[in-house]
Amino acid sequence: MAFKIATWNINSVRLRMPLVLRYLESHQPDVLCLQETKCRDGEFPSGDLRSAGYEHIAIHGQKGYHGVAIVSRHPLTQIDRHDFCAKGDARHIAARVSTGSRDISIHNFYVPAGGDIADPELNPKFAHKLGFLDEMAAWIAQDRLAQTASVLVGDLNIAPLEADVWNHKALVKVVSHTPVEIERLRTVFEAGPWVDALRAKVPPSEKLYTWWSYRSPNWESANKGRRLDHVWISPDLEDSLTGLDILKDARGWDRPSDHVPVMISLVP
Repeated sequence: MAFKIATWNINSVRLRMPLVLRYLESHQPDVLCLQETKCRDGEFPSGDLRSAGYEHIAIHGQKGYHGVAIVSRHPLTQIDRHDFCAKGDARHIAARVSTGSRDISIHNFYVPAGGDIADPELNPKFAHKLGFLDEMAAWIAQDRLAQTASVLVGDLNIAPLEADVWNHKALVKVVSHTPVEIERLRTVFEAGPWVDALRAKVPPSEKLYTWWSYRSPNWESANKGRRLDHVWISPDLEDSLTGLDILKDARGWDRPSDHVPVMISLVP
């Protein structure tokens, strides 16, 4: 039996709870990490999740914006919430969970999107994104997060490789795929150092997407996607990585998120 960890930017957990329950029933991850929950802790639909068998829930939410959560079929311990850039935004939550043979730390992130202009001098949102990534890298290195069994997941809002976007030349100056963002994300990655679980299973030259814009009415046929959602694992878990599932079909569900669930499987 594999131990399955999934991540999904759900873009409002209350609005899309039927989709969450559908995914939990069909794919049965042990742990599901959600981003953009968009609700305060007291408004989080914990009852629905507990009824579905996910009794252990860690939440870091705020009214109307951002928000992250970890829901699990197994007990969660050492729950931690870290704030970056002195913003108080609900963009990180962590917890430890037992796979049966070992404990794993799971870090769930929602990195700022960064707005539309890729210039920190002209766009405070882009400056915030770069500052967030800088603090994220420093914190990972300082706390040596990847030196023990750990998984970092979430909507990191950057597609780092050319094959992570539908057209590298068209998007190289577009926020989420600019060289400055990619370099910042590389610094975060190397601060671990981490292993890119998705690219460990799919060659870096092969197209791989987890997000399709709402602006494209023919998203499936156009297939203008980006890989904004990531799963990184500590090096000591690399040999335990047995599978990867990206549920592209979820983008076509009724009232979908623009992101789809990403799940890895580990030897327990």
